[in-house]
Amino acid sequence: MFDLAGKMAVITGAGSGIGRAIAQRFAAAGARVHVADSAEAEGRETVSLIAAAGGRAEFSRLDVADEPAVSALAARLGAIDILVNNAGIGHVGTLLEATGADMDRLYRVNVRGVFNVSKAFLPAMLARGRGSIINLASVGGIVGIRDRLVYCTTKFAVVGLTKSMALDHAADGVRVNCICPGRVETPFVQARLKEYADPEKAFREMSASQPIGRMGRPEEVAAAAHYLASDEAELVTGSALMTDGGWSAGK
Repeated sequence: MFDLAGKMAVITGAGSGIGRAIAQRFAAAGARVHVADSAEAEGRETVSLIAAAGGRAEFSRLDVADEPAVSALAARLGAIDILVNNAGIGHVGTLLEATGADMDRLYRVNVRGVFNVSKAFLPAMLARGRGSIINLASVGGIVGIRDRLVYCTTKFAVVGLTKSMALDHAADGVRVNCICPGRVETPFVQARLKEYADPEKAFREMSASQPIGRMGRPEEVAAAAHYLASDEAELVTGSALMTDGGWSAGK
């Protein structure tokens, strides 16, 4: 079930956290994985972990906001079966605390990055009449979150981009979906916790924001991506799959 043997997957931001977990899961399911990340050491580590487990992976250093570099990678790799737009960055603050530079920085990666990479790889998918594009959005792309104005703005855009792409290409054999995680215990979150005066208290509060009473794990989000990438999800396009521990259920 959910066999990915013979498929080629490109995953951005796969050097750590959710992206790494997706890359490892896809490789374990038989896919050949291309790890694309701006952090070379972390990206190569992901490739090494996959190889050690018997999988196939390769690495390219990539800034998803660099359109020429993205186009060059797509031209070099050619047709692929699965694209996961996972690369993204965060920001904490209200409208009055955020700057225009903050908005530009997050938009450049979180929105323009998804646009650039999808635009580069989509034509080959359309030519073959098949493909799965999976965008990493957020619960913050479905409901507002306090002190996350810039981040939520970009993730709402990712959800909208996903739904529009799905409608445009529903009859072309290319499926486009997004995943909306809630709190997930990633290296980014672990680093953020260290900035609090009481990291343990902050961890408990973050965990309590989800009705299940805990944060998610990267591997759980990877499981959702695995389903969406597989042929078993042929009927699924234009969806925003919530992996938020019930956070959005009462909104």
